[in-house]
Parts: sequence; C-alpha cells; structure tokens
Amino acid sequence: MTAVRGTDVDIRTEDGTADAYLTRPVEGGARPAVLLYMDAYGLRPRLREMADRLARAGYTVLVPNVFHRRGRAPVVELPEFIDAGARPEIFRRLRPTMRALTPERAMRDAGAYLRWLAECPAAAGGPVAVTGYCMGAALALRTAGAYPDRVAAAAGFHGGRLATDAPDSPHLVAGRITAEVYFGHADRDRSLPPEQIERLERALTDAGVRHRCEVYAGAGHGYTQSDTAAYDKEADERHWAALLGLLARTF
Repeated sequence: MTAVRGTDVDIRTEDGTADAYLTRPVEGGARPAVLLYMDAYGLRPRLREMADRLARAGYTVLVPNVFHRRGRAPVVELPEFIDAGARPEIFRRLRPTMRALTPERAMRDAGAYLRWLAECPAAAGGPVAVTGYCMGAALALRTAGAYPDRVAAAAGFHGGRLATDAPDSPHLVAGRITAEVYFGHADRDRSLPPEQIERLERALTDAGVRHRCEVYAGAGHGYTQSDTAAYDKEADERHWAALLGLLARTF
C-alpha cells in the first residue's frame, strides 16, 4: 500500500486565509492534483480519510475549508457520528454560513485554490481534477465552468440543487465546461428531484460536455460519508470506482 503524508496548510484568498488539508504519496515526486470539495459538515476526519485514499491511488489532494470566512474547521461542533437526530440542529447552525457562501465568493476562492496548487511542489503541472460531495458537487461543477483551462475532470456525488430554476443555478455553467464530467446521484434525495437530474443531463448534453450521470438505486443523500447515518457502503464503493476511473482517464 502506498504511504501518504498529510499536512494542514493555509491558503491565502482574496477574502482571508483558508485552512486546508493536503495529502500526497510520500514517494514518487509531484503527482496530478485533485481539489476535493467538502460536504456541508466540513473538513473533518472523514474527509481526510477520503483524501488519503485518493492520495494512495497516486494523487496530490487538497481539501479546503470553504467556510473559512466563519473560522477554521470545524466551524460548528460535530459529534463523532452524525445520526438523524443530530442533523437538524447542525444544519440550523450551518445554514447562515452556507447561504453566505455565494457563487461569486466560492469561485473567487476556487481561483485561489487552483493558483495554490499550481505553485505546490507536490502537484504536477497542468490541469487538475475536481470532486465534490453534497454542496461540494455544485462547487465542483461551478469550478469546471469558471476555470475551464485549469480543470480537466469534474465529479460530484449526492449533490443537491444542481439544476434549479434560479438564474445562478450551477447547471447553467455547462456551456463553458471543457472537462469530462461524472455525477453519481442519490435516488432518495429530496434536494435533487428527477426533474433537476433531467435538466442537468440535458444541459450537459446540449453543451457537448463529455459526461456520465448515474442514479445510485437505494442510496440517500450523503451516501459516501461513513461518519453519518446516511452512509451506504455499496454506493460508496461504486463512487470510488467511478471517481478513480475518471481520474485514470484524465491523467
């Protein structure tokens, strides 16, 4: 098994300093970079585990705290295991922070993350891949559209509100994407109803984006997060196969 080394790093953005987790293989020099966008619960041990798994597959992985304007992670106290009973109160406390992360602010930050990776000795030169979970799926999609020259692959898993009627809906960036795109939707996810899945698929198809969108039968929102009650091992392993396959085709 490939040994990896993880470190906490700080990234200067236009709006302050973002704390982040960087992990990469110990040996072998610079590796292709992956920007991993967190879910709403934020940068925590589970996301570090996921980043380390990607690093063991041969990548340099950066996981920024996208809520850095609120403070360093974790921005709210989290239990070791997030059950259904704890979820409503956690989201009550997180909701103002989530709303404050506008698309404009998020994409300014994305530029900072990508510039930091371009200068990182552990990251190989050239374009990067982006993957995101929950709210991070929308950030991955937006980043692929905002920085098409920097993003070669983008993936999103159990994302919500990806193709709404809003004038700034994430799916509207499809026409600017040059990356290959993959989405693994949860079929028991009220935040992404069938009509949004269809709208996203249509937008990507009409824009000529190389993509694949799949609905994971029986999976609920958050199926990759083993520290929550939403975790689904079968769906999680399917996500890993899809993500690693996309990265293998990209780099």
